[in-house]
Amino acid sequence: MNKIKVIVVDDSAVVRQVTSEALRKAPDIDVIAVASDPLFALEKMRQSWPDVIVLDVEMPRMDGITFLRKIMAEHPTPTVICSSLTEQGCQTTLDALAAGAVEILTKPKMGVRDFLQESAQELIRAVRAAARANVRRLGHAAPPPPKLTADAVLAAKTAARSAMHVTTDRVVAIGTSTGGTQALEAILSRLPAVCPGMVIVQHMPEKFTAMFAQRLNQVCAVEVLEAKSGDRVIPGRALIAPGGRHMMLKRSGAQYQVEVVDGPLVNRHRPSVDVLFRSVAQVAGRNALGIIMTGMGDDGARGLKEMHDVGAPTVAEDESTCVVFGMPREAIRLGAVDKVLPLGVIGREIERFM
Repeated sequence: MNKIKVIVVDDSAVVRQVTSEALRKAPDIDVIAVASDPLFALEKMRQSWPDVIVLDVEMPRMDGITFLRKIMAEHPTPTVICSSLTEQGCQTTLDALAAGAVEILTKPKMGVRDFLQESAQELIRAVRAAARANVRRLGHAAPPPPKLTADAVLAAKTAARSAMHVTTDRVVAIGTSTGGTQALEAILSRLPAVCPGMVIVQHMPEKFTAMFAQRLNQVCAVEVLEAKSGDRVIPGRALIAPGGRHMMLKRSGAQYQVEVVDGPLVNRHRPSVDVLFRSVAQVAGRNALGIIMTGMGDDGARGLKEMHDVGAPTVAEDESTCVVFGMPREAIRLGAVDKVLPLGVIGREIERFM
């Protein structure tokens, strides 16, 4: 069995030592090097390139985010960010995800040794997950077009049509996980302002989804919001489930809206794609389009099958563009998928669903 080769890059000698000790307990992981900053890391990586990088953010000579961008541009390598800065600010986490990080682990400022020892299994899980990610498929979408303005005259026509056909409003439901932040940006940033209303679950920790939605809203013609109960699902709007809470589609009279609720983990996730997809199957039926994209595990596969069984068209992202093919593969295996499409084509499928 080929072991997963790992390099640990952190300016703290204690963190390097404890992290290495924790990872070496796994029989399938080999810590081939440690480094106190990215420049030392590059020297060691040129001698033996790792399968996974475990990377701090705040370091001398070069910060971790800059190093990550450099690596992803020159030699894409799965990277796990392990930093206390991700606890302090959501923006750091979003920057890391946007730069290509596959996993984010937040370590505390105090008691780092105890934390890393107690979290050894989580660290091992993150490294194993990263090793299976195909980071070469990240970040190669065409640049988005200029943001549309109110000159787009189709919005009024869409509103008029919705008023006339209140029983056939269309809604698009999307579920994704690992690699999904960049996949969603690649799709949403290229959609016109006039497109079906969207409800989205991206597996993401609490507090981070608001920043993620704000970031997307800045680069997209569609309106992107972190969802709250009562928000309407309307053309030209994408609602992202808040981290730590489930989101369900509801109908209020002639309108779709969402309900955000607490509840147990479903498929080890909250929000869960399965919860969203099931609600969409029950409320919208064949007037919904279901899309499952890159992600680890099987969350969403059964929910997509429920959508498929009530007549909703369904799409899975093709393995050729997935960072992790787990969620789409499981949906395909269950017979839940009508079309398997690469990332660059999924946006056109959404536009056609109007």
